[in-house]
Amino acid sequence: MNISHEVEKMQCVAKGVCHGPAPIPEEGKWVKAKEIKDISGLTHGVGWCAPQQGACKLTLNVKEGIIQEALVETLGCSGMTHSAAMAGEILPGKTLLEALNTDLVCDAINTAMRELFLQIVYGRTQTAFSEGGLPIGAGLEDLGKGLRSQVGTVFSTAQKGPRYLELAEGYITETALDDEGHIIGYKFVHLGKMMEMIAKGMDANEALKKASGQYGRFDDAASVINPRMK
Repeated sequence: MNISHEVEKMQCVAKGVCHGPAPIPEEGKWVKAKEIKDISGLTHGVGWCAPQQGACKLTLNVKEGIIQEALVETLGCSGMTHSAAMAGEILPGKTLLEALNTDLVCDAINTAMRELFLQIVYGRTQTAFSEGGLPIGAGLEDLGKGLRSQVGTVFSTAQKGPRYLELAEGYITETALDDEGHIIGYKFVHLGKMMEMIAKGMDANEALKKASGQYGRFDDAASVINPRMK
């Protein structure tokens, strides 16, 4: 290392007390993190691209500085889905520092990685006070049965009002209206459950019926519309 002439000529003064870094909570322990291997935790974060036409929700489960599990969920841009596929292959097995300095293909995913890094190294994880943290595979619990992301898609106009397209229950097939035209319920198909049943050999029409349901006061509808047709 090069030292300037001015510093070289300075008299040496003792540094004094050095108590080290402040401890951060990690998986039920207080840790003075000095190296990447000192970091553990599971957390979520959201990132966005520069034009803000797409977003990524990223979940990482880190053990001793190494990413052991990654859940990449993207929304709003077709190219992001392929980026998510590549990021899903890239992230596991990397240290946090490697992942932070790796091109994860999509800016929204890169931004999410940055946001998660800040949470994790500052001890703001979801498992900060959970002894032992969470096992590898815990990220799948966010997806529920059928392993599909929780998505809400609603389109509205001032002229024609709202159209529910997809909600937590699933893909919306019909919307129930009262006699004043207000939405009072809907029918839906849980696509994840339907595909699981078809994969197990069930007839597609029967699987569609079994994976369908309704919410709200659908049976009291004055009229019913298909949100994708009208």
